[in-house]
This record gives sequence, structure tokens and C-alpha cells, in this order.
Amino acid sequence: MGIRDSEVVFGMRSVIEAIRSGREIEKILIKNDLRGELYQELFSLVKQNKLPFQFVPVEKINRITRKNHQGVVAVISPIEYTNLDRLLPALYEKGEIPFFLMLDGVTDVRNLGAIARTAECAGVHGLIIPDRRVARINPDAVRTSAGALYHLPVCRISGIKGTLIYLKESGLQIIAATEGGDMNYFDPDYNRPTLIVVGAEDRGIGREVLARSDGHVKIPMKGRTESLNVSVAAAIVVFEVVRQRELSS
Repeated sequence: MGIRDSEVVFGMRSVIEAIRSGREIEKILIKNDLRGELYQELFSLVKQNKLPFQFVPVEKINRITRKNHQGVVAVISPIEYTNLDRLLPALYEKGEIPFFLMLDGVTDVRNLGAIARTAECAGVHGLIIPDRRVARINPDAVRTSAGALYHLPVCRISGIKGTLIYLKESGLQIIAATEGGDMNYFDPDYNRPTLIVVGAEDRGIGREVLARSDGHVKIPMKGRTESLNVSVAAAIVVFEVVRQRELSS
């Protein structure tokens, strides 16, 4: 499914009202070189609310709708996002050991859906996704997740660096699941507050994330195939966290 299969709002005034009414917006597409007072009002709201946006040729917007879009289309998210700054303290207040999963560069919507399904089944407290260079949460992602995305808290962030700093200062260990890991995935102590990070299949986890991680773990490979699908790898590591916590409970 593409953007045309999702709910869209078009036209500058309509998008402005969608933002002001609190609609969950997945992405806003803005025609290159758009100008005018109404556009300035719109763009100010986009920046103020830290909404993902992209400047695109008008042809891209025309492929979504031929109606009077005025150079602006907003894609409405099928889910409601959760604020990480509120979710994490609430977990500590309830006496729970935080357990989060972050996607760094996972662009295949089916992988995102499959990972979300695993995370929800495993009791992960929240899925953290950047607002750029990651698969969109659209109806196809929800379907692939078997509806798990309706139940799993999803935290959309504007910057990975700042989020990792915040999580580490909040007491979480950052564990990067990567083929180049220097220890096996079952070696860390997951009874501590933990964030697991998985990356894209083509490039893996970014260097900045690796540099800020407390540990790099790998899944021992015995066959000739070099790597696992990212959703399978995520499942293996996530359920090791579950296994360790079940044993210690």
C-alpha cells in the first residue's frame, strides 16, 4: 500500500486545522518553492509541533490527489503516537523495568510490522522510531503487525542522538544488535533497564548509534547464509530479554 491507500488531508487551510485539532500526522508533503502568508502559518505549525515534512515536486503531490491541494498534503497516521518523555517516568513509577526497542533505518514496512508484532507479544514497553529514514506506519504496517500496532506504544522521535542521551541518563543500557558484535546476544544482563537497537539490513546500525551503545551483540551464525532478516533477528534478541526476566522473577 502507498500513500494513496492512507487517509490524506489536502489544502493548506485543511492541513492547518488538522494540526490544530490534534490529528496524528505521519508526514506532510509540501510543494517546492511554496510561498505566501498562509504557507508561513502552516510551516510555523509544522515546526512548532515537530511534524515530519518533506519538500517535493508538485508531480509527487499530483500522484496522490488531483484535487485542489494548494501544494500541501498531510498523511494521517492510523495509530496514536506515545510521548517517550511521559512513558518512561510512568514505568519507573509503577516499579517496572523499562524495556524498549528502537529501529534505526528499517525502511521495509513489512519488517516494521513484523517487529511490532514481536515486540507487543513480548511485552516491550515501547517501540521507538525516528521520524526520518524509517518505514511509515501505514495500513500495510498495521496489517502485517496483525493489529499489534494498535496496542504497542510507538514513540516517534526527531533525533536519535538526543534520545539515546536521554535514555542513558534515565538509567537504560543501550544494546545494539549487529553482525559485528563482540559478544553473543545472550551475554548481557537484561534484568537492567534496556533499549535494544536493530538496524537496516543493507547498512545495519549507524555509526553514531554504535558509538553511543553500551554493548554490541551478535547472533552466532552456523550456516552459509551471512545474516538473518531484521525482524527475525529482533525477535531472537527480544525474547532473550523475556527469558532472562522470566528466570529472575
